[in-house]
Amino acid sequence: MPLKLYNTLARKKEDFKPLADNQVGLYTCGPTVYDYAHIGNLRTYVFEDVLKRVLLYDDYKVKHVMNITDVGHLTSDADEGEDKMEVGARREKKTAWEIAEFYTKAFKKDIAQLNILPPDIWCKATDHIKEQIKLIETLEKKGFTYETDDGIYFDTAKFENYGALAKLDIEGLQAGARIEIVKGKRNPTDFALWKFSPSTSSGEKRQMEWDSPWGTGFPGWHIECSAMAMKYLGEQIDIHCGAVDHLNVHHTNEIAQSEAATGQKFVNYWIHGEHLLVNGGKMSKSEDNYTTLQTVIDKGYSPLVFRYLVLTSHYRSKLNFTWESLRAAQNALAKLSKQVAELSDTEKPDQEYADKFRTALNDDLNTSQAISVVWDLLRTDRPAGVKKATLLDFDKILGLDLDKIEKRSTKIPAKMEKLLAERKQARADKDWGRADELRNEIEQAGFTVNDTPEGQRVKQAS
Repeated sequence: MPLKLYNTLARKKEDFKPLADNQVGLYTCGPTVYDYAHIGNLRTYVFEDVLKRVLLYDDYKVKHVMNITDVGHLTSDADEGEDKMEVGARREKKTAWEIAEFYTKAFKKDIAQLNILPPDIWCKATDHIKEQIKLIETLEKKGFTYETDDGIYFDTAKFENYGALAKLDIEGLQAGARIEIVKGKRNPTDFALWKFSPSTSSGEKRQMEWDSPWGTGFPGWHIECSAMAMKYLGEQIDIHCGAVDHLNVHHTNEIAQSEAATGQKFVNYWIHGEHLLVNGGKMSKSEDNYTTLQTVIDKGYSPLVFRYLVLTSHYRSKLNFTWESLRAAQNALAKLSKQVAELSDTEKPDQEYADKFRTALNDDLNTSQAISVVWDLLRTDRPAGVKKATLLDFDKILGLDLDKIEKRSTKIPAKMEKLLAERKQARADKDWGRADELRNEIEQAGFTVNDTPEGQRVKQAS
């Protein structure tokens, strides 16, 4: 079965055909490194990792580029508000450069713990200021820009079919419905390419600013992705990914500025992942309802348990996160890894199930169906060695470390050790109520505890 991907631009599944035979240019929007990524963000990176693994599994050579946004992402899509890097710096009493370095390392640690393959090229916005200025100059020469008191803006009225990706109703778009009107902007959808630094007379001084043909300032958020994608992948690229919240503004603006500059189609396949929900609402930093991967780990769960949970849902479907669902995923993954560990030495993979698995994934990355194929195979009477070989082959895409996770799952996290020590003391003090509370907390984290003459015995729930 050929690989089919849901192209947001076409609003349908399409057969994937790369620009060059067996070679794929893949650009995925990376993090804004002013704070930790939350697991809603990380869900997007897991889906993108599955896409990359499927492409590699299908024998494509993939050149994967991911940006690090370390300047220019304002707190408002209206081109107003502070740069998020400046906000992070003030919050932690560090420089913006220190904030960027710290949270870039934290992000890379998160994706490594989730078995997400790193990109071939990491590119930081602050390392590509010259490329961004050059692209703005091109747009200026072609008549797509204008200047206001606070920066250089892209005139969306001059770009035909602006908003096609998001299917925006430009005529019916009222100021404030999507973005606020900034003084001097000609159209509600116009966006900043370059922002001027505040006047020194105001007493404000940006930490990140550069000289440009238009004055001292810094790039807008959107221009970095176009400049860096085209530098490393060319003026036309195969696949561009991100979360659905990038669709209306960021990705729409990327298309406008890129195609205005080159005169040709920017991306052939736009692929977007849906939100991770919490209590039925979007998980986000602005709502202060987010959970980090470290919180998941502190509660006694392996990062790969979260990866398994993500794989049980299609990337274009909303996924509601609860600790109960994570515990169910932990139990399922523990059972799966245990069964794999008990299988004998590998033989050759089973072709029938390999075809079923590949068919599921080539149908727009249907990981939930692929997981079903895994469990169906385990229920068959196929020889143990055949099952194991097939499952380990599947794991090239699933990324669950099925040949390693059984050993890892026996390790008791540091937080669990602390809870056990507190419970031991509570029992010694005959504080039975507190001991029961701690038992409940331990069990909610996916472990069972038994009291024996030799003391407490804890293990992951099965």
